[in-house]
Amino acid sequence: MTDSLGLRPWITAPATAAVFDALEAEGGPDCARFVGGCVRNALLGRPIDDIDIATTLTPERVTAALKAARIRAVPTGIEHGTVTAVNQKLPHEITTLRRDVSTDGRRATVAFTDDWAQDAQRRDFTLNALYARRDGSIFDPTGQGVADARAGRIVFVGDPEQRLTEDHLRNLRFFRFHAWFGRGAPDAAALAACAKLKDQIDHLAAERISKELLKLLAADDPRDAVRLMAGAGVLEVILKAPADLDRFDGLVGIEADQLFDCDPTLRLAALLPDDQVAAGGFAGRVRLSNDDRDRILAALAPMPELRSWMSPREIRRAVYAVGQETVRDRAKLAWASAPGTAAAMQWRGLIALAESWSPPAMPLTGADVMNAGVPKGPLVGRVLKEVEDWWIDHDFLDDRFSAIEKLKAVAQGMAY
Repeated sequence: MTDSLGLRPWITAPATAAVFDALEAEGGPDCARFVGGCVRNALLGRPIDDIDIATTLTPERVTAALKAARIRAVPTGIEHGTVTAVNQKLPHEITTLRRDVSTDGRRATVAFTDDWAQDAQRRDFTLNALYARRDGSIFDPTGQGVADARAGRIVFVGDPEQRLTEDHLRNLRFFRFHAWFGRGAPDAAALAACAKLKDQIDHLAAERISKELLKLLAADDPRDAVRLMAGAGVLEVILKAPADLDRFDGLVGIEADQLFDCDPTLRLAALLPDDQVAAGGFAGRVRLSNDDRDRILAALAPMPELRSWMSPREIRRAVYAVGQETVRDRAKLAWASAPGTAAAMQWRGLIALAESWSPPAMPLTGADVMNAGVPKGPLVGRVLKEVEDWWIDHDFLDDRFSAIEKLKAVAQGMAY
């Protein structure tokens, strides 16, 4: 019996059907099939993020077919055989069947083919080497992709070492797919190959490493995959330092128990050492975005120190000093370092207060200081800072009159 996805709405959608009609008008029936993630996810009942199509048509014929059907054709990766069809605002990535001519671990030179099985042999894992026809019937050229997907087995197509040598990023992809789709013990041959060839990762472009790592950490529960990475030595190649696995495990557990959204950036911070210099070096080495870098460095800063039993007043002081996001992040990391039920309600309350309290603006400005008789210059800042400290000590007093009286007292007490 042939496995089938059935006629799913995303398969029969008018925009997608029109793309297939255009391709088949050029290349005949069954010249195009769905491939990869959309087939895998549909088979497993997961959401469909992207629609990828494989075809026997060359990129030139794909482009001509789309134009003839008045469908926009975008040459998104023409040298590798990829054209994106945009129909009714829905993108469909169409790639000509390929075989590798040469690879260097970072990029491949390919030749086009019309052999579906040959195309499958250059893919990474059996669960990704699945194709589906327009009627939903599945073509599984490796003979084990459907079974592996259903069983949660992440198995390389062919020889694992050869697949890793062809593209070093597949090392990280193995652990990422294990985090998202894997169940049970990992494939022994795949894990051994990843450990043996872990140093190849250093040859990858930095952005590819960070992107893949954050995708892995975005899985609902990546703890098993991350511990496998650490055991294989792969994680230390990436971080260049021992990972704080206990804190990472604690954070993921807290997110699940407390119904927090999974947070790949904070999970990455949890893995890093409490050393801003080292964390900054890592962020620069893998070229994290400026926002991710700044957030991680703030989360790992030593001050202000947070404790679960802080008073509301102390929490407000911390939020005023470093912001809501940083207090929340640092609270979660501190909580994750000593997870458990004893202080859970305190940490939860601290985070709730930090997220709900918006710091007020300082009621006075430099103009107020000069109106009090302080001459323009550095002294204005010193006076304003002393009044601000008083205002903070009084728990952000909402009383401009009292603040002005304090300003007068400070101004009179300073020589200028």
